[in-house]
Amino acid sequence: MTEQIKNFLNYSNDLGESLKFLSENFTGKIVFSTSFGIEDQVITHEIFTNQLKNISVFTLDTGRLFAETYALWDKTLLQYSNTIQTYYPEAPTLELYVNQNGINGFYASVENRKACCHIRKVVPLQRALEGANLWITGLRAEQSQNRQHVPLLEWDQNFKLFKYNPLVNWSLEEVMSYLKQHTVPYNVLHDKGYVSIGCAPCTRAIKEGEDFRAGRWWWEDQSKKECGLHR
Repeated sequence: MTEQIKNFLNYSNDLGESLKFLSENFTGKIVFSTSFGIEDQVITHEIFTNQLKNISVFTLDTGRLFAETYALWDKTLLQYSNTIQTYYPEAPTLELYVNQNGINGFYASVENRKACCHIRKVVPLQRALEGANLWITGLRAEQSQNRQHVPLLEWDQNFKLFKYNPLVNWSLEEVMSYLKQHTVPYNVLHDKGYVSIGCAPCTRAIKEGEDFRAGRWWWEDQSKKECGLHR
C-alpha cells in the first residue's frame, strides 16, 4: 500500500489522469464523497465521464438540504446516467435529538449544533467509509483558515484511511472555469452569493469581504466553522 501511494504521488498533477491511475492501480476500496458543491461537481464529472468504476460515489442526505441542492442532485443523476449511494441519519437517534432540543435546536448553542452535525453527518459518514482504504474529497485550501495546510494526500487518523484532496490547490476561478468549459451542472445558489452550501437552516449567502465559511453556521462567533467530517 505504501509503495502504491509513493507511485501515485509521482504520477501526475492532472485531475483526470490521477483519478484514472487510482482507479486502475490502487488496491483497496476507493470512495468519493459529494455534497454537490462546485468542487464536488468537478470530481463527479471526471469520475462519471471517464467511467471510473472502481471509485464509488456517495452523498449524505441530512434531511435539511436546500431545495436547490436536491434539484442539482436529480439533474446530476440524469446528466451522467449514473448512481450515487445515499446515507441518511439514524432515525431513532435523530428523533431523540429533535424531541429533546426542538426542530431547530442547533441554534441554541455550539454544542447543540455540533451534536446535530454529528447525528446528521458524521455518523452516516462513518457508515459510508466503512471498509474504504482511500477517501477522495473536494477540499480546497482556499476555503477556510482551517484548510490552508491541507495536503494533497494525507492519512486520516480519525477514519483510519488515506484521504486524497485533488483540488486542494485549485482557486475558485479555476473551479468555475472548469464547470463552464465542461458544461457541468452546479447549484444555482452559487450565483446568489452562496459560496459554501450545507443545510438550509445553517447556511446564508456571504457579504462582500467575508471569507468562504462566513455563511456557514452564521450565528456562531467562536466556532471553528467545521462539522466534524474533516479534522
